[in-house]
Amino acid sequence: MQERTLGYQDKKELAAVGKALSSEVRLDMLRLLQKDSLNVNELAQKLSIPSSSAAMHVKALEEAGLIVTELKPGVRGSMKVCTRQLDALSIRLLEDEAQDVEAETICMPVGNFVDYDVHPTCGIVSDREFIDEEDEPRCFYNPNRIYAQLIWFGSGYVEYRFPNTGLKNRELKSAEFSAELCSETQFYNMDCPSDITLWVNGKEAGTWRCPSDFGGRRGKLNPDWWPDRNTQYGKLKTWRFTPKGTYINGRKVAQTTLKEYEWEANPYISIRIGIRKDAQKVGGINIFGESFGDYPQNLVLKLFF
Repeated sequence: MQERTLGYQDKKELAAVGKALSSEVRLDMLRLLQKDSLNVNELAQKLSIPSSSAAMHVKALEEAGLIVTELKPGVRGSMKVCTRQLDALSIRLLEDEAQDVEAETICMPVGNFVDYDVHPTCGIVSDREFIDEEDEPRCFYNPNRIYAQLIWFGSGYVEYRFPNTGLKNRELKSAEFSAELCSETQFYNMDCPSDITLWVNGKEAGTWRCPSDFGGRRGKLNPDWWPDRNTQYGKLKTWRFTPKGTYINGRKVAQTTLKEYEWEANPYISIRIGIRKDAQKVGGINIFGESFGDYPQNLVLKLFF
């Protein structure tokens, strides 16, 4: 089940979602996509509307992140197939969280990891070219990794260290970490589940089972030289740390509270992303930067005071 929680910090996304859900036709489209993927013409026929109108509604749903589309061969050229991306959407408009809250946002390039233990398949690319060899873990020491826009590995982890100087003389009320992620195989595979885990300062912060190494359509931000047969995009996942526990896209995944992560125990905040050694589904991981995939962001840590 795919869930997402939006709040005041997600103004652009909230506006897009509000626009998408303001039409009864688009609501009917989401209902029709509950069980099966449908192309634009099929949606138009089921809703008795022109195909041009259906295409307009599909675009609004896609821009809001409620569905994804991919082009597939059809009888007459290609056809756009639509798949619902979310099963549940929560909107947090609590006044006590919206007032008197100061936020600090720290963006970390995906290549700025400080430690790693990765195993093939693996590799690093910038927005222009491959960085060193594919399937050679030693390439992760290449100093040009700081220019990475996409990294991938079959198992293991990468670790990042975020500054925590902003915690001085301020009370941390909650925190969020977000990244665009997906599974990893050679090329892409829509049936490739992988248990992707996050650790904060050495403490496990929940696991997300990604269903796919996503492909079949180009990632919205991918450079032209990136082959169509390769991984194309991921899902934007947000870990939220609160006094009541830990959540992934609004779903509680751990009882571990905000305080238990010991944000000030070290002169940095350690964020590790990887696959547990005893994971049930070892399907690798892709980590997207701001110039690859569907979301124009690097790794983002938000601290709320």
